Amino acid sequence: MHQPEPDVGSRVLHLTQPVDGGVARVVTDLARAQLAAGLHVTVACPQSALAADLRSLGADVRRWEASRTPGRSLPGEVRRLARVLAQVRPDLVHAHSAKAGLAGRLAVRGRIPTVFQPHAWSFEAVGGTTAELALTWERFAARWADRLVCVSEAERVTGERAGIAGQWSVVPNGIDTERFHPAPATAVRAALLPDADPAAPLVVCVGRLCRQKGQDVLLKAWEAVAGEVPGARLVLVGDGPDHVRLRSRAPASVLFTGAVADVVPWYRAADLVVLPSRWEGMALAPLEALACERPVVVTDVDGARESLPAALASRCLVPPEDPAALAAAVAGLLLDPPLRASLGRQGRRHVLSTHDVRRTAGAVAALYRELLGGRPPEAGAQASVVPTEGRESIHS
Repeated sequence: MHQPEPDVGSRVLHLTQPVDGGVARVVTDLARAQLAAGLHVTVACPQSALAADLRSLGADVRRWEASRTPGRSLPGEVRRLARVLAQVRPDLVHAHSAKAGLAGRLAVRGRIPTVFQPHAWSFEAVGGTTAELALTWERFAARWADRLVCVSEAERVTGERAGIAGQWSVVPNGIDTERFHPAPATAVRAALLPDADPAAPLVVCVGRLCRQKGQDVLLKAWEAVAGEVPGARLVLVGDGPDHVRLRSRAPASVLFTGAVADVVPWYRAADLVVLPSRWEGMALAPLEALACERPVVVTDVDGARESLPAALASRCLVPPEDPAALAAAVAGLLLDPPLRASLGRQGRRHVLSTHDVRRTAGAVAALYRELLGGRPPEAGAQASVVPTEGRESIHS
């Protein structure tokens, strides 16, 4: 089905903090597609590599310094954002992730069409009183979002069950299938790991080194994997607040790359990609790995089942925070090369058909068109852009 574009010249303001990881890639991909469609795209974010990348695309980038988490700096962040809004005068604001959603909705307060995309709910990331405060805010602030955009149906259900009442859309994450494509592992692996045995099984985990991504669980599982699959190597690609702690616990068979400019070679070098997250909305790393024809093992958190074809969902999902189950799944696939190859091919086909970034950008364009056209859905309605039981699909 053709996806209508918002009017050429419409002014869209994206707000984002954080400025790395999956959120940054989503914002970059949307900005690229929207600029190509003729929209005037402004992004407010802290000074960062993301800001430089967006400027290179032709986006208008406004420096908005903000921390990743709420704190005493919040009032100043909201005031600075209000100044950006006054300068840019956008037709629509799209706030990405909890912090930008907090500051953005406080600054806008429903005066212009506002889209909030949590990219995983903030109240899942914390506990105790902090979680209660985060949930209370999300329930209250939903009134200041014309649309709540979730990247998976599971993420939407989590929000709805938590008592967040709003107008929902589900727009599955997409990735650039021209950038993420298969290539032989041998040459790539030789360049990345020149001193390693090229025949040794290689597991790769791509993600920010933090509690959410669960690398600590993977390290707990790794001893059992290494015992069952002699010579196996694990590479943790990325950086983050847990780097030092994780490195202190890792055996010699685990390599830390730190931040890398391009993750694609690491996917291509891998025999298997693992993401043991504690929570997600819909992670990009498994989609990127599958696009490179590499099988994955992921934890059964929000978005995981929806991002995998049926064959992988039945074999490659494990419970979160379960090192034994994770070790069994990883070792089993490392010991079965034909199965890995088959799952990788199925994964690539699945991503091409359902998670191409052009499909995602088209769905967001249709949503903007609806909001800018002044045709709000009936109270309590749920707009979905994926086929879900009892809901119309914009893609159908």
